[in-house]
Amino acid sequence: MEAAARRRQHPGAAGGPGAQPGASFLQARHSSVKTDEAASTAPFHLDLWFYFTLQNWILDFGRPIAMIDSFELLYYYDEYLGHSMWYIPFFLILFMYFSGCFTPTKAESAMPGAALLLVAPSGLYYWYLVTEGQIFILFIFTFFAMLALVLHQKRKRLFLDSNGLFLFYSFAVTLLLVALWVAWLWNDPVLRKKYPGVIYVPEPWAFYTLHVSSQH
Repeated sequence: MEAAARRRQHPGAAGGPGAQPGASFLQARHSSVKTDEAASTAPFHLDLWFYFTLQNWILDFGRPIAMIDSFELLYYYDEYLGHSMWYIPFFLILFMYFSGCFTPTKAESAMPGAALLLVAPSGLYYWYLVTEGQIFILFIFTFFAMLALVLHQKRKRLFLDSNGLFLFYSFAVTLLLVALWVAWLWNDPVLRKKYPGVIYVPEPWAFYTLHVSSQH
């Protein structure tokens, strides 16, 4: 009887039919806030972390296993694919730089003494790059593209500045050194067998290994 009397005195206490509308609204709002908090939690990127963990295991522990009976693949990457991935952008950047080395003033088309001193070391470096890297086709294509650009700009009365002249003369020295190198080793039977292709440009390291170190 006393409990019934209390319920009659406080009709909204137990959330029954006589509960106040404000209490129901607060409860619904509280549950909505909890739902929003759960929805705003950052999702776990399972695919990202799974592949990241997998690649760590493969690269760290699977690398020694993958390298067994794979020497030929690594050699191909080092000698052919790796050279192309490095030297094509390298010569492309040089050509792009060269294309901006033109001036309408012929007086600026001269090389200072310091540039003249650097032509020989620069040409020698490019000679080693071309012969050891076996990129003669890429080099000669870049050189002819530079020559064609010079002739084209000359019609517009544009001349190479000191930087363009330095790069052009360095490539010219490189071409001369490659020609002398090939002519010197033209009749070498061992290198001819090692480089049987149409374009015969022996590597300096191969020459050293076959003719210098073998004699010691």
